[in-house]
Amino acid sequence: MAAAIKALNAKIRSNPERLPDFWGPASNFGIPIAAVMDTQKDPEIISGRMTTALLGYSTIFMRYAFAVTPKNYLLFGCHAVNFTAQNVQMYRYLNHWHMGGRERVMEDMKRKGDTLESEVRAEGEKAVEKGRDVVETGKEKAKSAVGR
Repeated sequence: MAAAIKALNAKIRSNPERLPDFWGPASNFGIPIAAVMDTQKDPEIISGRMTTALLGYSTIFMRYAFAVTPKNYLLFGCHAVNFTAQNVQMYRYLNHWHMGGRERVMEDMKRKGDTLESEVRAEGEKAVEKGRDVVETGKEKAKSAVGR
């Protein structure tokens, strides 16, 4: 792996005017990586305005990647991944806030809460019954120990 990275760096450095064409988009990959990781988070925190801005930003830079000479495929790939991730985020945002997703989540939480409440109540009753049995057993042992 180290040899492959060393060879890649040597190839990049052999043509210094192309150096920004590689490291710019390579470091820019932090944006789509963060966007992909955000798809696992709660849709409640998604900003519709920011997602729209990032969609526009990625669209513009995908076009720019092919407008420059030579074409910058790494920059295009970076923004294509970001564009896709932001589209997923936009769908999640619209579903949650405008297509009833939030209400479904609330209903599910209420249903789970009701189920959890009944489970806790049943477990509490079992614990009380077990406590009574322990007390009765203790009374019987105490009586037998005193009666000896």
